[in-house]
Amino acid sequence: MARCDELARVTATPGAIERVYLSAEHARVNRLAAEWMREVGMATHQDAAGNQVGRIERLTPAGSIDRDGPALMIGSHLDTVPDAGRFDGIVGVLMALEVVRLLRRPDAAGEASGVDLPFAIEVIAFSDEEGTRFGKALLGSSAVAGTWHDDWWDLEDESGTTLREAAREFGLDTGRIGEAARRPEELVGYLEAHIEQGPELDRRGEALAVVSSIASARRFQLIVEGEAAHAGGTPYDMRRDALLGASEAALAVERICRAEHHIIGTVGQLEAYPGAVNVVPGEAHLSLDLRGEFDGERDRVWQQIERDLDAIMGRRGLRWRAREVHSAPAVFCEPLLQDAVRTGIRSTLDPLRESADDPAVIFSRAGHDGMAIGAVTGVGMLFLRNPDGISHHPDEAVSGADVARGIQALAETVLQLAADRRAA
Repeated sequence: MARCDELARVTATPGAIERVYLSAEHARVNRLAAEWMREVGMATHQDAAGNQVGRIERLTPAGSIDRDGPALMIGSHLDTVPDAGRFDGIVGVLMALEVVRLLRRPDAAGEASGVDLPFAIEVIAFSDEEGTRFGKALLGSSAVAGTWHDDWWDLEDESGTTLREAAREFGLDTGRIGEAARRPEELVGYLEAHIEQGPELDRRGEALAVVSSIASARRFQLIVEGEAAHAGGTPYDMRRDALLGASEAALAVERICRAEHHIIGTVGQLEAYPGAVNVVPGEAHLSLDLRGEFDGERDRVWQQIERDLDAIMGRRGLRWRAREVHSAPAVFCEPLLQDAVRTGIRSTLDPLRESADDPAVIFSRAGHDGMAIGAVTGVGMLFLRNPDGISHHPDEAVSGADVARGIQALAETVLQLAADRRAA
């Protein structure tokens, strides 16, 4: 918890937390993470995408180091949104380090020499989960998954700096980005602990949950076109107010999605043009973030939104169009990893005080690096209770007691995976 506070002080914005991809702050937290990785006996490197990686090898039955075996990857991300909380992503990286501390095997001098497991352990601090700087999320984990697209190098930040320019300034060789990619045979799986970013566990009164899947997502930029006109001289029956059409569209998104099960639609941006106080808006731009547990249900709801927007704009004499800027399918956590996480959580329960029922199983409405890593290996996730469900905000919180329980559960999850692998 103290290290969460220490990382929170690495920020581009005094009085708030902000760390974006390929920034000076990114470099500083990577150096800190590398120091902490070495402290628990890990060899470290920064990969070609700027992800910080630590690895501790497995020991053979004869007690020698096996440097060629596959690894179980555990981690999360260290970048943030603007004015962020101090736990989103960060706590998952730090918990992974504590799991290594618990599981490492000391040598005669008391130093870590490996882990008595049938696989190595890698801890990864992903560099860009949020997509804050360049508008494209999961850049770091996409590179690890081998799904990097070269056209991403032309993405620009608000100052006009391209991703390619920022990477070179950071010290990365853009021609070597493929070296960050991992092969399926190199990995046993990927585990991530994360705060829930919602209130379900808090409402249940439970500390930990098994994650069943990560929500599918589609994002759109919508443009509503009307006609700019004088605010005083134009009667209502002659107005083609783009802002009112966009506002009604936002309300339609809320109405449609609230009537659905596990579908979430959010209009997070709305701008009117020309933007003068005395002009009826002739054009409006709005965003739409649409998420669902299942791809098909999400797409069906988008079609309903399209029909409603056609009706709204037709009635108001407006035109509209949509440009899809992001699409990601739902990622389902691997059943074997879900079972291991369930076993890990059960190991933390006090049978005298807590229910013997299975731990909560919930799907993640928020996106995570596992969405990208699922392309190369199986994914498992553990959620920690988030009091009041507040995230992406300075009031984001998690208790030290829940983190301690989560570390124990994650360590037991690793031991269960080791037992499963030996049995196989």
